[in-house]
Amino acid sequence: MKRGKLLNAELNHAIATMGHGDLMIVCDAGFPIPSDAWRIDLSITRDVPDLETVLSAIGDEFIAEKVSYADTLPQYNPVLLETVRKLFSDAEEEAITHETILGEMAAKAKVIVRTGAYDPWGNILLYSGVDVPLWFDKPGVVAPDYYADKLKD
Repeated sequence: MKRGKLLNAELNHAIATMGHGDLMIVCDAGFPIPSDAWRIDLSITRDVPDLETVLSAIGDEFIAEKVSYADTLPQYNPVLLETVRKLFSDAEEEAITHETILGEMAAKAKVIVRTGAYDPWGNILLYSGVDVPLWFDKPGVVAPDYYADKLKD
């Protein structure tokens, strides 16, 4: 049996196929997922599973270099924003319009993970990163300045 928190085979597969910069959207139950998207539907009933549970499990297996969310999230759902910041504290943040998430970004996502969450503006964009210390550990390889803070860990 697999070690670790994440048991869903398809979600494990999705994470394993993510390359640097690829986009995964973890969304609420009402997100309009494009018909041609790779959809992983985890929803069962209202708030089962919730966003925090799913994001936490993904965060244990996935390196997020950047996290985006609706620019209305800080005003209308600050509790969710705090949860995202806690779970992905090392990631760069970017707020974008909700309309952009629903349209352009949904079309660009490599995979969209649907939760049972009933969270207003509960659509979180995770951009795949790299394990900086492992990528820059060979003799003679120099990490760029923008990765300096990731090498201190």
